Amino acid sequence: MYYLRVRDYFSAAHYLRGYKGKCEALHGHNWAVEMEAGFDRLDSAGMGMDYKDMKRILKEIIEPFDHTELNRLPIFFSQNPTTENIARFIYEEAKKRLSEYDLKRLSITVWESEDSCCRYEED
Repeated sequence: MYYLRVRDYFSAAHYLRGYKGKCEALHGHNWAVEMEAGFDRLDSAGMGMDYKDMKRILKEIIEPFDHTELNRLPIFFSQNPTTENIARFIYEEAKKRLSEYDLKRLSITVWESEDSCCRYEED
């Protein structure tokens, strides 16, 4: 199995409704997002997928998050913009956009700090 990984970044603020602690107040992070795609075969050029295409897809998905208050985005009206929910949303969007590729695995890791992250993938 070949695993390809790309990373991109966005800066955004959020707060957590129903949470008792510092994170219930508006605060921001410099987020990092990793998209990892697994392939068991390579194309005629010897690639599972072009990194350029992976980077473009990830950029298109996270671009609306950059320099925003995440709670104001419709996807977070009914759920908190936690690292977990952000990772799942990005995964679902990436899965749709990567449907033309012969992926065997897909995972999304969202880092809200250097030492705190959530990885999401389906079984």
